[in-house]
Amino acid sequence: MNTRPRLEQEIVHEFVANAHGSLKRVQELLEQEPALINAAWDWGSGDWETALGAAAHTGQREIALYLLEKGARIDIFAATMLGQIEIVQAILRAYPTMCSARGPHGITLIDHAKAGGAEAHAALELLETLNK
Repeated sequence: MNTRPRLEQEIVHEFVANAHGSLKRVQELLEQEPALINAAWDWGSGDWETALGAAAHTGQREIALYLLEKGARIDIFAATMLGQIEIVQAILRAYPTMCSARGPHGITLIDHAKAGGAEAHAALELLETLNK
């Protein structure tokens, strides 16, 4: 059984909030506390978000890639924003209902693809086809 103390909620909140756009602060906080890499913040009513989730729905590619390099757990939302079409296709083949899944704040996969810009174009096309 895990007997390690919980992370301080203030640092978890700061880490996730900064992953919406401040790579420098994300790097500083992760260096200070490596256990933040997969920590999640509850914005209320079960709206849980990790730093990778924050970077994914805001199109923060550089932050997302940094977090993945440091050991963050990839999910379909981050894979979609990053344009990792093979990962997105594999998940959707195995679990077709994920096409309508929503990430943090209820943001759709299509919106994650749009946030990814040109790099996520193939993912956007796939999702638009599946949502017709």
